[in-house]
Amino acid sequence: MTTAIHHEEPGVAITATLASWISNIRNEDLPEDVREAVGLLSLDTFGAGLTGHDQPWSRAIADWAADGSQGPRVKGASAWGSPIANFRAADAALVNGAAAHAYELDDFHNAKVHLGAVVLPAVFALAEEQNVEPGRSETAIAVGYETMIRCSLALQPALARMKGWHMTAVCAPLGAAAASAVMLGLDAQRTAWALGLAGTQSGGLFAFSCDGSDSKRFHPGRGSHAGVMAAELAARGLTGPGKLFEAEDGGWLKAFSDDSRPDEILKALGREWRMPRTNFKPYACCGSAHSHVDCALQLRDKWSRQGSIKVGMPTVVDVQCGYRYEPGSVLNAQMSARYSLAVALIDGKVLPAQFAGQRLSDPEVVALANAIEIVRDPKLDALYPASFCGWVELDSQDGRRVRADQANPSGSAENPERAAAIRAKFKVLTESVLSPECAEEITAAFGELSAAPVKDILALAVRRK
Repeated sequence: MTTAIHHEEPGVAITATLASWISNIRNEDLPEDVREAVGLLSLDTFGAGLTGHDQPWSRAIADWAADGSQGPRVKGASAWGSPIANFRAADAALVNGAAAHAYELDDFHNAKVHLGAVVLPAVFALAEEQNVEPGRSETAIAVGYETMIRCSLALQPALARMKGWHMTAVCAPLGAAAASAVMLGLDAQRTAWALGLAGTQSGGLFAFSCDGSDSKRFHPGRGSHAGVMAAELAARGLTGPGKLFEAEDGGWLKAFSDDSRPDEILKALGREWRMPRTNFKPYACCGSAHSHVDCALQLRDKWSRQGSIKVGMPTVVDVQCGYRYEPGSVLNAQMSARYSLAVALIDGKVLPAQFAGQRLSDPEVVALANAIEIVRDPKLDALYPASFCGWVELDSQDGRRVRADQANPSGSAENPERAAAIRAKFKVLTESVLSPECAEEITAAFGELSAAPVKDILALAVRRK
């Protein structure tokens, strides 16, 4: 018997309404642009995860999960690329989520959240363990993305970020729980419980920025794990707060934001999809600096290699990424706009090789990084984070000051070449682990997710070079 709740909060039943939408949506309800985005973004995430398992932070998390496994399971889930299904679904989501975020190459939305590294591991783990039909997997991915984006927007992510929260970690359990609820076929009541159980696991601090520690790598995987566990517990009858978003005392919105926008969660839900606007990452650095990297690369051939370099940033981006660069961890460099801009100008690339070994302490790179002048631009403040905008200004070879402005990064949905770029990125990213033929088969499978069983995709990834 459920204990009665006293002091019920007035207003719209946000949690129940969202749960009802999640539990009732069907594959045929997905618009075509959503299907296309799901396939492309999932391919991108899978490539990042498939090649991210060899990083030391990924291995530490995988080793921890392996210590709790009991060998191959009749019903289990695998680390991507492995033929052994030795994990329970939640642990596989943790391992693959961390791997997908291992090198800052996974997708992100302007709501300041990484999505694929949270949602796809949850869906693929449950699909593998439960042998779920492909159409449901495709639907679950779309729902997980959409839920996570809307929840972040409701917190006013730029403001919540300035309180020290890492928005991916805060919103990840909800996105993963929504996707997992679809995968498990939960009804509206149990879906609401799953959201409540997920929300009570939300958290994640931006403190990794003080020393470049590995906790950021952990956040998407942990959020994916939390969401799977929440849905599985709700399926077993464990209740979660049914008014997660509405509650004044301990409610999710109230806890993470001083000025939340609850309407963002339900606004045109099911009619206007936010998830197709998700950005992919052509550069292995923080997404908030991608527009600045685009600008630097546009100007590189004109650069005189002398004179001042000015970079216009929203205040939040300066706080997050504008710190003076000091050689340290890989993450410290990846989160540094200064470092990313320096290697963009010197190397013409901002890829994993630019964040490896001695490059991190190269005197030329360090000197250029810290010579950059960052300008907090009020005009950009007014646009961010709806637009991940920025500009770069420097001296050209003919003695003029030249400037490049970017309203949104080149990985955004506004780029008409995005689909081709994602497929090309997958091919390049996986060339060390997949044959060209296998990469083509996997790319084709993600293009038909409503018909491609997840187990078949995972089997293709085991056929490595």
